[in-house]
Amino acid sequence: MPHIHEKYDFTIAAFLVYKGKVLLVNHPRYDKWLAPGGHIELNEDPDEALFREIEEETGFNDIEVLSSKPKLKERKVLYTPNFVDVHDANPPHKHISLIYFARVKHDRHVKSDEHSEARWFSVEELEDPKNNIPVDIIFYSKEAIKLTQNT
Repeated sequence: MPHIHEKYDFTIAAFLVYKGKVLLVNHPRYDKWLAPGGHIELNEDPDEALFREIEEETGFNDIEVLSSKPKLKERKVLYTPNFVDVHDANPPHKHISLIYFARVKHDRHVKSDEHSEARWFSVEELEDPKNNIPVDIIFYSKEAIKLTQNT
């Protein structure tokens, strides 16, 4: 999706974990390994964007989001992101990214046409310089893996 606003757009990123590995996608536009995700569109809230992007980019439609969400009758409560950051996306444009961790029940994903490759990475593979994974993606991936081992 093209940028909605001139300076900032809101996006989601989903770090999906299965048995100690995280699923990353290689984005040809940036030539980087990234988490599945994308823009929060004007007609959706962050939860809707999270589930839409995960299904579009990986085929997963039954995930366990690893954050809290109380049930209130008076309003819709959204999942709390595990992290929030701001980063360059075609400077001077930036993205405010809501970062979520989730667990999946199996490792059978579908590679989106948006990506050149999708694969599962262990902690050792994340840290291997030959994979050329950005430092922030390594950090979030390792945090997601760690959280799944503690829950």
